Amino acid sequence: MTNPSDTSTAPRAVLADDERLMRDQLRARLAEAWPELQIVAEAKNGAEAVELVEQHRPDVVFLDIRMPGMTGVDAARQIAQMDVGDEGFLPEIVFITAYDQYAVEAFEQGAADYILKPAERDRLKVTVERISKRLAARQSGEEGGTEPPIQQLLHRLASQGGARPAYLKWIQATVGQAIQMIPVDEVLFFISDEKYTRVQTPQVEALIRKPIKELIDELDPERFWQIHRSTLVAVNAIASVTRDFRGRQIVAVKGHPQKLEVSRSYTHLFKGM
Repeated sequence: MTNPSDTSTAPRAVLADDERLMRDQLRARLAEAWPELQIVAEAKNGAEAVELVEQHRPDVVFLDIRMPGMTGVDAARQIAQMDVGDEGFLPEIVFITAYDQYAVEAFEQGAADYILKPAERDRLKVTVERISKRLAARQSGEEGGTEPPIQQLLHRLASQGGARPAYLKWIQATVGQAIQMIPVDEVLFFISDEKYTRVQTPQVEALIRKPIKELIDELDPERFWQIHRSTLVAVNAIASVTRDFRGRQIVAVKGHPQKLEVSRSYTHLFKGM
């Protein structure tokens, strides 16, 4: 276990809850269950949480799901889109929630962890053990994670209790000098640069102005996986995943010669590689 006095390697966290008493309670319980954890900042709402995560780059973020303005789910979505660089890590997400069976079932899939209000000591210990193991595996370079894409969990939480979201079926894109309607079923991958997103099918390469962070919310997360902050790939278009000479995971696409790099934050999608 890490020496609590060794602040150079101690895990760091941001805590976000609009109720001060809940923040005080969770901070006290975390001090008992995870004494080496440093709470580097606290937020009262989702927007503040996103700003503090960008500023402090913590290892863990504790997010209350229901906060005024930007919810914890919306904040997590923005955090998941942060540019951490090829060598960086996105923080582990722990949601704070009142009891909701749908949400709990989603969390049990493993994409993130959760704490029920009020924070019970025994359940908090389970969360601490899970997150500690994930952080240790990341630091040692292991990639044995089994969690599904975080975006998939966020979609489920955002739509809990409601009907299934209506996902895009067609992409209106520019092909040469013409506007063309491209069926989403035919898309192999999307790649964004500063101004445009490239839409690639087996036969057509087209451009749209919609960024990846908007497309994620409009595409079925079970059919399209984000493998890089600028790349979405159709799951059924993945032919294989290999490693290059630098140890990076590279996706080969069915029916297309381009290779797609998997950034380090998304290597858990292809465990055992």
